[in-house]
Amino acid sequence: MKRHINILTSIYLASSSLPAAVAFVPRTFTSSHSTNTAIMASSSSDSKRCTKTGNPLPNLPIPDPLLSLTPGTWAYDTMSRRLNEEILQRTYEENEEIMNTPPFAKALERFNLLRSELDNASTTKLRHLQFDKSTDGRPAAVVEREEREWQEILKPYIDNEDTWLSAPWLVTEFYAYRRVMEAIGYHDKSNSDTHLWDPFLVAKRAGLDSSVNSAENMLEKITSLPKTKEGVALAAAFALWGNKMDLSIWPADGDNSSTDVFAKILHAADDNLLHDDTDNLTDHCETLRERGDGKVDIIVDNAGFELVTDLALADHLVASDVAQVVTFQLKSHPTFVSDALESDLRETVEYYAALSPVKFPNAQAAGVRWRKYLEEGKWVCHEDNFWVQPSPMWEMPDPLRSDMQSRCDLAFVKGDANYRRLLGDRYWDYSLPFQDVVGCYFPCPVCSLRTLKAEVGCGMEKEQVERAKGLDDEWMVNGRFGVVQFSKDQIS
Repeated sequence: MKRHINILTSIYLASSSLPAAVAFVPRTFTSSHSTNTAIMASSSSDSKRCTKTGNPLPNLPIPDPLLSLTPGTWAYDTMSRRLNEEILQRTYEENEEIMNTPPFAKALERFNLLRSELDNASTTKLRHLQFDKSTDGRPAAVVEREEREWQEILKPYIDNEDTWLSAPWLVTEFYAYRRVMEAIGYHDKSNSDTHLWDPFLVAKRAGLDSSVNSAENMLEKITSLPKTKEGVALAAAFALWGNKMDLSIWPADGDNSSTDVFAKILHAADDNLLHDDTDNLTDHCETLRERGDGKVDIIVDNAGFELVTDLALADHLVASDVAQVVTFQLKSHPTFVSDALESDLRETVEYYAALSPVKFPNAQAAGVRWRKYLEEGKWVCHEDNFWVQPSPMWEMPDPLRSDMQSRCDLAFVKGDANYRRLLGDRYWDYSLPFQDVVGCYFPCPVCSLRTLKAEVGCGMEKEQVERAKGLDDEWMVNGRFGVVQFSKDQIS
């Protein structure tokens, strides 16, 4: 992608400083807690089929999962400190006034109890989630399915009396955000104040507000991208590096709102790509363009500026005839602070459409255009509980998997949490082929656009890994480096 990135960066004139990332000590590999190789125990690489779902598995022996037991690792810092002291503390501060009103009394009490557990993460044992079908506002079948799925996910670790640190990191991190939903009564229709209340909405709206200046420059170029392979490459590059703007690591604030923060990221992009399948991706997109009826999914990660770059990618795919329809796969409840729901996507579209056409002509025109795509069915939104659970993507259930397998010609998988699930959040050798770890089992052609924010990876050449290590001790966790990884050779 370097030739594409060089063209991309040349369209930007402004640059600005990024907020500092959280300090991090590089990970060391350690053997996993013996019982926790049971994570997703229904997945056996011996048969190459998942015994739980019958889905294909990675072609290679499945390694151990990441735990949160080793001081100095990003997983340990997240579960023992960062999640509670930074993320949940900031969530409370952003909502302090409303959380101290009478309707939120029980929610605040439960929220504080959760924080107390995380204060003692090394000794507090996990418990099952609590469901109340009499007050849950969702259809009974939806509640029963989610309860069954979470019981299956948590049972091995609860039976083993695992703690927040000794259970696999992916499980406990997703579980923590689901516990936040339980604490506030997100699904409890008996309390109209907390029902469907998003505790991360303040942060997401701040990210939306601060996105416009960077987006105005980008969106000026999206409409002029050629209907060629290079046009797709540039649109994908925007979406890739937009993932660097993650509100859980770099909160939106006044320092960012009036500057084009994205410009500096793009200026460094050509040196920070550790694997690049852009040519293979654009070849596939050219085939879809020639066919004229492409169906493309974007498995969305963050709201805010990253979502805007996803919308820009989808805009170009439709406008350039690569996709007849783009489906956005979205979260079914708030999670990971900035992860996007359908309501976030629609709010973003309306926010941009309502901007001043004088001050932000390109962003405002994009919002109007995006609204029309939604109205015409060229863009479709789909929420699913699978996207807010820690199961590896080789355990994707029906009807989601069968739908993607039969309908989808290409899925873009965005962001780090989604990438971790592609890999089952396991200790794969960084140089193992993406095709053998992910491409072989995924239900349709897949392209991962990921900036690295966790200590997992595959498909990166050894010399690139060594180069990144030499440049930055935090290379695996601070979002500086990225990958474009593509495969279209699936096992049916």
